Amino acid sequence: VQLQASGGGSVQAGGSLRLSCAASRRAGSVFIMSDYNMGWFRQAPGKEREFVAAVKWDGSATYYADSVEDRFAISRENAKNTILLQMDNLKPEDTAVYYCGIGGFSRSTIDYTYWGPGTQVTVSS
Repeated sequence: VQLQASGGGSVQAGGSLRLSCAASRRAGSVFIMSDYNMGWFRQAPGKEREFVAAVKWDGSATYYADSVEDRFAISRENAKNTILLQMDNLKPEDTAVYYCGIGGFSRSTIDYTYWGPGTQVTVSS
């Protein structure tokens, strides 16, 4: 499985960004994205990777970190093998590299099997 996050950038506080994570399978493998829970994490310089949001395999449930609830929304488009993270009312403390992971529906990185390269989000005050 390969994951590729995109959509990061630089915005001012109060602005919005929408991140995408596209999943693809390696040649010869059997991978169905809709079989897996998926999530977003982020990592700021000098800090550990932290949970942001997760979505169930069928989109039936979502889970957010307290710091982003009511500002971020995670969703998925299984037909496109993509998950999205809509981020509104961004704050400088949201600045980090954002990563998507596959397999978990929890705050713990160990529950996620694969990770893609991250996308940088920078929020200025």
